[in-house]
Amino acid sequence: MTLSPVPEALTHVPRRRPWRDARRLLLGSIEGQIGCAILLVFILMLAFGPLAAPHSPTEIGVGLPDEGPSAAHLLGTDQLGRDVLSRLLDGARSVIGLPLLATALAFVVGGLTGLISAYAGGLTDAALGRVVDILVALPPLLIVLVIIAALGSGSAVIVISVALVYSPRVARILRGATQAVVANEFVQAAQARGERALPIVLRELLPNIAPTVLVEFAVRLTYVIIFITTLNFLGVGTRPPSPNWGLMVAESRPTVLTNPVATIAPAVAIGLLCVSIGLVADSVTQRLGLKKESELLR
Repeated sequence: MTLSPVPEALTHVPRRRPWRDARRLLLGSIEGQIGCAILLVFILMLAFGPLAAPHSPTEIGVGLPDEGPSAAHLLGTDQLGRDVLSRLLDGARSVIGLPLLATALAFVVGGLTGLISAYAGGLTDAALGRVVDILVALPPLLIVLVIIAALGSGSAVIVISVALVYSPRVARILRGATQAVVANEFVQAAQARGERALPIVLRELLPNIAPTVLVEFAVRLTYVIIFITTLNFLGVGTRPPSPNWGLMVAESRPTVLTNPVATIAPAVAIGLLCVSIGLVADSVTQRLGLKKESELLR
């Protein structure tokens, strides 16, 4: 008796290509393409901005004070004669880097808290839920100002204090998303296999709320960018002569009518950065949603 050959389609396992999947997620829509293009500019500024700056961002008197755009200074100069373009390029690190660290820390602390709270349920969920409600009720700006007054306004203090403010908010959102999937059969199967709580949370629950996590991360990142920029604008964050964009807007307010470019350039940069993050997040969540729907229809 001869056995018929197994069809090649059943023996051939297609290779996963994560780079191609990531490209489809990011560039699968017009919004994603626009957002990635703008975000790429800011990433280049973050990486090579100080090297590409034509002048030192803190050098005084490289041009006339409050000089408009010219061939020598493409975005003009500020009230101290510093090159606005150089300060804009160099300031990307503090505007992008610090909020990214603060948001990531908030998701590590708040995200794990929300996931574990929803998975544990019972008294643990109730106790953590009440703590989160109390922390969310406190004014964010007041918390940060108290911490800065006690510990100073260094970069590490800003990152930790802002992360503490947004961790409870992240925990509340991810707790609600996790509660919608925690009763599914794949969680019960993992429990029957004897897996511990943390592997179940990270391997089973977290991938199934990935769209919510991505949207929440993008939303919180934009909030954190604006929040830290506001702190710098108010003078309780980064100190002069730092080329932080929020500080640049504050310093150029007196000359906004006579030299508007010095104020508009950093303000527009902050706005474009937030818009690009939102566009990329929308593209990723749309593609993930379509992919999930196609899998359900199979």
